[in-house]
Amino acid sequence: MLSPVSLSLFSFLILLLLRPPLSSRAQSPLLSTNAPPPPTVCIIGSGIGGSSVAHFLRRYSSDPFSIQIFERNGVVGGRMATVNVSGDIFEAGASILHPKNFHALNYTEFLDLKLKTPSSSSDSFSLGIWDGKKFAFKTLRVRSELPFVDKIVSLANSVLMFLRYGFSLLRMGTFVESTVDSFLKYYGSFESRPVFETVDGMLQWAGLYNLTTRTLQEELVDAGLSPLLIQELVTVITRINYGQSVYISGLAGAVSLAGSGGGLWAIEGGNWQMAAGLINRSDAALHLHEEIESISYLGEYYELNSTLGNSYTCDVAVVATPLDESNIQFTPQISIPKRKLQHTHATFVRGLLNPGYFGLDAVSEIPELVGTIEDPDLPFSSISVLKQHGEKDMTYKIFSRKPMADILLDSIFSVRQETIRINWGAYPHYNAPEVFASFILDGRHLYYVNAFENAASTMETSGVAAENIARLILSRFFNQLPLTSANMSSDSDGQLLDLDL
Repeated sequence: MLSPVSLSLFSFLILLLLRPPLSSRAQSPLLSTNAPPPPTVCIIGSGIGGSSVAHFLRRYSSDPFSIQIFERNGVVGGRMATVNVSGDIFEAGASILHPKNFHALNYTEFLDLKLKTPSSSSDSFSLGIWDGKKFAFKTLRVRSELPFVDKIVSLANSVLMFLRYGFSLLRMGTFVESTVDSFLKYYGSFESRPVFETVDGMLQWAGLYNLTTRTLQEELVDAGLSPLLIQELVTVITRINYGQSVYISGLAGAVSLAGSGGGLWAIEGGNWQMAAGLINRSDAALHLHEEIESISYLGEYYELNSTLGNSYTCDVAVVATPLDESNIQFTPQISIPKRKLQHTHATFVRGLLNPGYFGLDAVSEIPELVGTIEDPDLPFSSISVLKQHGEKDMTYKIFSRKPMADILLDSIFSVRQETIRINWGAYPHYNAPEVFASFILDGRHLYYVNAFENAASTMETSGVAAENIARLILSRFFNQLPLTSANMSSDSDGQLLDLDL
């Protein structure tokens, strides 16, 4: 007779023999390994371009896919960065936005960010044009807490400008508005906007391409602007906004002039918050302090290798950082037009300007914004007051093409409490006629957001290029049907897609 223990063991063995093999049993869908993993989109760069690509991919598609973003620095934002000067936070990179920068305005509403008006866009902010020996032109400087006084000063300065430059000011405004109107086509309905594989095609469609084939100087002469206005005011603006002369390409020059108008704004606490918020809301995996050193196409996917020794497999790779000074190695090699970056040296000083440097008797006589004409002997492009702490205590920002040495700063300033220097590879060195890299670098799924920078480099143009890249990826890789305004009138957060322009 079998013992109870033997009987139990015998029954267990019988059950094992009668049980079907594992391979013939239906597996739980939760345990199935047959379904391929969702595609991965890898984005190199966490500035406004990279974060915008992630944002628009999520906003325009409900397909499952993952997003990986790689940033070599310890913070996001790229060329949108802030600087701390004696406890005060100021924009160190991309600083201002235009009232018709609709992507940026949408980001701000979407992320519930707060807008502010930069002090330099105040109607009563005084301007002086320095030629190295004297102020060739100055507006009035009157500071008042009374709004009506500011309005009177602003009106008086407008009269002074008109007396010096005449109707050329109106012609300049017409030239800028015409360019802005063409640019607004990029915000139209999906039905009216193709998806572009090349920058050339994108510019030709909007009627902007010809502006990249000629210099700003040529465009403004044809528009009827006086030589004095071009030599003085226009030059001041292009030196401040792009660190270059009026011989930059016409489109970049028009964008630069648009950035000197009214209604300019920024984000309270720093423009970098747009990039941070978009990345966070895009459910992207962010890799800080991780620089990508190589991108290789291996037949069906891309392999990204980082300086930390990590490898990543990606179905789509997006380069959202300028390749001009990058060390990324591509296999197979890619070919893009050679381009040089224009470096702008931003120097922040807490202290007090020396009026004697400008041939003046008092600091109060120095305009709040000192711009310069095109002269290789001038050591700076501009000096502007960021904040007045007291009658003899201010924070200034200096733009220059070369580093500002201490001995030079000591001649310009009578007092320096704190000095911070930042060297930006800020934007392309524009040279008409411009030649553009393609948005698609290898004919497959390697994309380049910054190809558009040769047309113009701003936060908003990066957003426009990124939106086009996102649509390219969705149509070419995901085979998504063309978007329509009807099915994309709003996203899950209620953010409007199209704007009444």
